[in-house]
Amino acid sequence: LNENAKRINKSLGDLAGLKGLGFHIIELEPGSESTEYHKHYHEDECTYILSGTGRVTIGNKDYVVSEGDFIGYPAGGEAHTMVNMGEDVLKCIVVGQRLQHDVGDYPRKNLRIFRNEGLPVNVVSVDNIDEPKGVGKK
Repeated sequence: LNENAKRINKSLGDLAGLKGLGFHIIELEPGSESTEYHKHYHEDECTYILSGTGRVTIGNKDYVVSEGDFIGYPAGGEAHTMVNMGEDVLKCIVVGQRLQHDVGDYPRKNLRIFRNEGLPVNVVSVDNIDEPKGVGKK
């Protein structure tokens, strides 16, 4: 969803067989972004900066981050992204829950992602989502 989201991703959690937790070492070249600006409704996520300098956007606020900084993104919190603003590779640890389901938004793209175990991932325009009253109650 973001052609400037160019990163090297070492998924150590996958290599260790972790199912409920993603643990990644991420490397961003100068000028590259970590991902599309997004938020999760159900999954917590966090980042620890190992080296380099970047800018993290959370909601409408920007923060300069560097070695030793920790950033937490609580489930249901504000949308976020990170860009390498330095001249060297930005290296960080990214950890996130892997629940059986999650819903997320890409506010700058006006898209919503639905991920449910055993089903294909769906990405839809927020404008096309119907929210009928009284449907789906048990």
